[in-house]
Amino acid sequence: MTAYVALLGGINVGGRTLKMDALRATAERCGFEQVSTFIQSGNVLFRSRLGAARVTAVLHDAILEDSGIDTRIATRTAAQLRTVVASNPFPDRIEDPTKVSVTFLFDGVTPTLAALAPDVYAPDEVQLIGREAYLHTPRGYGNSKLSGSFIEKQLQVAATARNWNTIEKLLALASG
Repeated sequence: MTAYVALLGGINVGGRTLKMDALRATAERCGFEQVSTFIQSGNVLFRSRLGAARVTAVLHDAILEDSGIDTRIATRTAAQLRTVVASNPFPDRIEDPTKVSVTFLFDGVTPTLAALAPDVYAPDEVQLIGREAYLHTPRGYGNSKLSGSFIEKQLQVAATARNWNTIEKLLALASG
């Protein structure tokens, strides 16, 4: 069985409320095993024999059916999440992990950073590695031009972001 972390976009913001107990019940109804959630931002961990694309489709359809919420989902295996952590291009900046985050791009997108002019968002930094955009925001994510909507508009992709503390906790939970 493969350990998965599904990162739901736009959950519990802007009136799109999905209680975590309901999300767990939906994931269990999908046949996933060892289901748990972490914080209220739409992080669900589970195990399944299905492949990542199928897991994503099944979960999406079940959430839509159960809650009426049509959300995008970035699904990563525990091994892929371990690679995300190991690939952090800002390892010297995680002494304050609230200033480092990762924007997970939804499946099927292949952006480039050519659309992002560094002088527009300085002193913040962004590096794209695989399907993740790593952000260093020394003034905080909430004060950064690199917040989720900026990245999505500039790269013309849909994505969902998590801070470094959340990513490390998700990895620990997925690996356990």
